Amino acid sequence: MTVHPSAIVDPSARLADDVVIGPWCTVGPGVTLAAGVHLVSHVVVQQDTSIGERTVIHPFAVIGGDPQHNGYRGEPVRLEIGADNSIREHCTFNRGTPQGSGVTRVGSNGLFMTGAHVGHDAVVGDHVVMANQATLGGHAKIGDRVFLGGLCAVHQNGRVGQGAIVGGLAAVTRDVIPYGSAWGNHAQLHGLNLIGLKRKGYGKDAVRRLLAAFRELFEGDGVFADRLDRVEATYAELPEIMEIVAFIRADARRPLCLPGE
Repeated sequence: MTVHPSAIVDPSARLADDVVIGPWCTVGPGVTLAAGVHLVSHVVVQQDTSIGERTVIHPFAVIGGDPQHNGYRGEPVRLEIGADNSIREHCTFNRGTPQGSGVTRVGSNGLFMTGAHVGHDAVVGDHVVMANQATLGGHAKIGDRVFLGGLCAVHQNGRVGQGAIVGGLAAVTRDVIPYGSAWGNHAQLHGLNLIGLKRKGYGKDAVRRLLAAFRELFEGDGVFADRLDRVEATYAELPEIMEIVAFIRADARRPLCLPGE
């Protein structure tokens, strides 16, 4: 373990043997740093936060800060961060609230660029990229392998499904389907995340089938509920389309990001 003499570490913090804590860092009460965690310098891990193996946090990040919620009165709430994350300068990750789940959860293998913000009670999946100043409101849910462009903002309670991409400066006030591609202010759905699908190994035939299902769902005849039923029946063998259907059905009351809206 390497702890710089200028760092302040609360006696209740639990540190793995090979943790590195650089100059002018603060590690508060109830914090757990797993093996290989590196706080570069000037990092604040406020309290009641667990950080997974080999996660690196860069200067001036504030991790595990109090939730930005007028109803918070100091109750015990937590932040849980997975392994192998890179959290860059000035990022802010808040703990949960008693009004929500009480826990903010961030997965593994993420890249959180300068100034990214994860609000209280948010749930962030694995292999997520949040570019500079991307912001998640409270209770947001972000699936695995999502890319959020610089300065975009996901509204509180918003959902972005796995494999989706959101363009820079987008105001995401409606849910983005899995594998969707959305941008604009306010964000509109502009198709599927074709680059992400190709990187995941999808061939041309598979992409054509996914595009056909997308067009049937969002551009076909009849009301949306009927099109959703047809797509579910027609493309039952495509797990990605079934994931989109399940995402929509999981909370039918939520507004959905649609093409041309």
